Amino acid sequence: MRTSCALFAARAAAVLTLGLAAIAPAHAQTAADAAFDFARTLDGGGTIVSDDTYLSALESDAAAGRPLALWQLGTMYENGEGVDKDPVKAFNYYSQIAIQHADTAPRGLEADIVARSFVKLGDYFLQGDPEVGLKKNLNESHRMLLHAATYFGDAEAQYRVGLLYQQEDGLGVSPTLSARWLKKAAIKGHCLAQAKLGDLLFNGMDAYPARAAEGLMWLNQSHITCAGSADQASADELLNRATSIATPEDRAAAVSLATIGAMEADNEL
Repeated sequence: MRTSCALFAARAAAVLTLGLAAIAPAHAQTAADAAFDFARTLDGGGTIVSDDTYLSALESDAAAGRPLALWQLGTMYENGEGVDKDPVKAFNYYSQIAIQHADTAPRGLEADIVARSFVKLGDYFLQGDPEVGLKKNLNESHRMLLHAATYFGDAEAQYRVGLLYQQEDGLGVSPTLSARWLKKAAIKGHCLAQAKLGDLLFNGMDAYPARAAEGLMWLNQSHITCAGSADQASADELLNRATSIATPEDRAAAVSLATIGAMEADNEL
């Protein structure tokens, strides 16, 4: 009974960690870390769950097709967390999530996990992986990202799709579509999407006219959102480049736009 309680608690910890990761990915533990830490704590009666017991429980849940267990096993085998690294097993677990749950309801924890699996697979196909026996396939990579971005509304996928619309070898250059996808992710708090959207709007692109004040507003927002994360330097570089050439009028207008946006957000509460 104690072991069952501890395993249940471990899964609960992993669920919580995955939810927090969507908000603050730079600081959150991995789901496997949280689950291992929680499982190893005393459950009130002095029993500690072993790694083997935890792994066995995960494999049992994975065999039943549960996305959380499949995701945890995928990340564990990808990174060597508590197990030996095994890229083939990692890829297979991520693939199983995508194959079995591609049309799961696009909201909730399971949806987040499935969407992340599609993004992961997009990375695999983008680079190829000889250890997995996988050749580089840009079309398949794009298909994975587009499903995560359109069906699940995943912010990371939407950000990447936005960038692909700035690349000839991506989805073709379309500043309008790039801005549209970047904004979807930016509104959800994706700090690099905010930075890239701000850069695009501030500078314009080809026939896409610049909207300097709006761009500066998003760049300033990215500075706040990215603070303390691994993405801070990249976001601040774009902000500093823009502020070095922004006019006083653009800066004042950006502040005004940010104030209006904050007021509208308050009115929605």
